[in-house]
Amino acid sequence: MPKMKTRQSAAKRYEVTGSGKLRRRRAGKNHLLQHKSAARKRSLSTKVEVSETDLYKVTRQCPYL
Repeated sequence: MPKMKTRQSAAKRYEVTGSGKLRRRRAGKNHLLQHKSAARKRSLSTKVEVSETDLYKVTRQCPYL
C-alpha cells in the first residue's frame, strides 16, 4: 500500500506541541482590524489547541505531523 500524502496547505497551518497536541491560529486577524479593540486583537494573536472534534480531520490531512 502506498504512503498517504500530506496536504501541504493543512501542514502549514498546524504545529505540534511538545506533549503531542496540535495548535492552530485563531480566525479574524488578517484585515478589518481598525474597529476591533486592542484586547480582542491580542486574544486573537494567541494560538489555541485543536478541538477534539476536528482532530480526526486534521490527522487525516497530515498523517505524519
